[in-house]
Amino acid sequence: MIQEKDYNVQKINLRVWRRLAAYALRTPGRVAFVAGVLLVVAAVDLAYPQMTRYAIDTFITGRTTAGLGAFAALYVGMVVLQGFGVFLFVKNAGRLEMDISYAIRQDAFTRLQQLSFSFYDTTSVGWLMARMGSDVARLSEMIAWSVVDLMWAAGFVVGVVGVLLAMNWKLGLLVLAVTPVLAVACVYFQRRILVQQRAVRRANSRITGAFNEGVMGAVTTKTLVREQAAQQEFEELTGHMYASSVRAASLSALFMPLVVSLGAISTALALCVGGNLVFAGSMGLGTLAAFITYTTQLYDPIQQLANILAEMQSAQASAERVLDLLDTEPDVKDSPAVEEKYGDLFTPKPENWPAIEGKVEFDHVSFRYKTGQEVLHDFCLTVQPGQTIALVGETGAGKSTIVNLVCRFYEPTSGSVKIDGVDYRTRSQLWLQSRLGYVLQTPHLFSGTVADNLRFARPDATDEEIRRAARMVKAEEFILTLPGGYDAQVGEGGGRLSTGQKQLLSLARVLLADPRIFVLDEATSSIDTETEATIQEAIQTVLAGRTSFIVAHRLSTIRAADCILVIRDGRIAESGTHDQLMQQRGLYHSLYTHQYRAEATRAALAHGEGAEKIGL
Repeated sequence: MIQEKDYNVQKINLRVWRRLAAYALRTPGRVAFVAGVLLVVAAVDLAYPQMTRYAIDTFITGRTTAGLGAFAALYVGMVVLQGFGVFLFVKNAGRLEMDISYAIRQDAFTRLQQLSFSFYDTTSVGWLMARMGSDVARLSEMIAWSVVDLMWAAGFVVGVVGVLLAMNWKLGLLVLAVTPVLAVACVYFQRRILVQQRAVRRANSRITGAFNEGVMGAVTTKTLVREQAAQQEFEELTGHMYASSVRAASLSALFMPLVVSLGAISTALALCVGGNLVFAGSMGLGTLAAFITYTTQLYDPIQQLANILAEMQSAQASAERVLDLLDTEPDVKDSPAVEEKYGDLFTPKPENWPAIEGKVEFDHVSFRYKTGQEVLHDFCLTVQPGQTIALVGETGAGKSTIVNLVCRFYEPTSGSVKIDGVDYRTRSQLWLQSRLGYVLQTPHLFSGTVADNLRFARPDATDEEIRRAARMVKAEEFILTLPGGYDAQVGEGGGRLSTGQKQLLSLARVLLADPRIFVLDEATSSIDTETEATIQEAIQTVLAGRTSFIVAHRLSTIRAADCILVIRDGRIAESGTHDQLMQQRGLYHSLYTHQYRAEATRAALAHGEGAEKIGL
């Protein structure tokens, strides 16, 4: 499982936000338009109190209606202009949010396609879903709305302060004297609210992971009667999020009345001192009205500034998590020279790819995982084209590591793996993996039809080619019994099919790709013996003429292999054909006879023949 970094930063990292802002600048025209609209809206907001000032001093104090029509028309025009500006802002900011979200997700998904097998070994699906889902959504919303609002609020505050000082600098300074107190209160409360918001985000990430595990492991939970325990564990997770959310809401509930009170004090000062100036004839009534309006308007953007800055600091954890994902480098990478000649994952150059015959060599290969555990040490092996090699041994002996190295999901720590006599690091990953067939113990099917899943290996395959591949592995017989046949829906992950049926489709899919090197990783270990016989026959069809590696659980399935390797502690302990290894009476003989007896006992019990022998 990935070890998540500590993202609880105490300061806003402008470098992070500059990188994210670059996604908005991919559509500079829309950004400029939104900024321009905001400037117009802010200018209208600043003009309203001046219109009120003019109306009071001219029409009320002056006791005249001359020019009232023009004034009314101008005022209506400003209202229409502002309303239209807000409409354009909401429309384009919404589109900007979608543009940013789309761009980040596209880059993140591209990066996920490029990352190595080792990344998925140590990264949970829940972690990735939280990054691609809630984190990206939060950041795109933050950039498109909050950062733009931050610019508007900052500009509006500066504009209001300038107008107040221009109208009466003494009264302006008196009104602004409350501002530092408000700023301190904002910082104090927002920091504490931020702590709780971070706790909410951490809990949300864990809840996302728990949701994923709960759905994926629903069958296991039910068969082990763990529903109540799972419910309690989930309630504990949600309880932490609930408590932090309540504390954040409570702090916000205290903060809002404080801001309102400080704003009221400032307005009272303006009204008291300004009223005396009006009575003394030093200030017009309209100017006082404008002053009070500006004073009441001033504290909303200040509060908004504090909220946005706190939200940016809170969202920075999401920002850094997403950027860490985007910056993650694959462990297995082609060199620039290789990419130049053979292309990369998204722009391959198949015209430069040499054909693969299928000779595989391990030349003094050693391999250790990032954890430091060495799995293979000075491993040597030569496999001729068309040979079938079976790998057996205890769990953790290194069998799967060997086939993963063949596939270049990992690369040797030292030594080299050669394909047709050439170190495969001098060729592109796609060159090898496009001619590679890999069937897992639990095959994965995608949502869609049977035909869609078979075409996943070759999108350009014709209907007849699909049917031919299915017939060759004896899959068509069950396909035609499905509602719709080849157009039948397999369900998410192939959930509407049995494990054996999924395995047959997986074999047909691989056969359609016509690989030169074939890997079976315990492909029949979770299948009943009757289905296994069908699959074994299909496997023989698939393996014909191809170099193949079989990681075996049931030793009875590999008796026909050209060479059986018994792997122990990352080394070859024994090698030979089935008959040769049985004659040696070593590890393989012990494993085979033990498993044979166990299977014979199970078969006898299944047919009731062993009941009397054990006294039942």
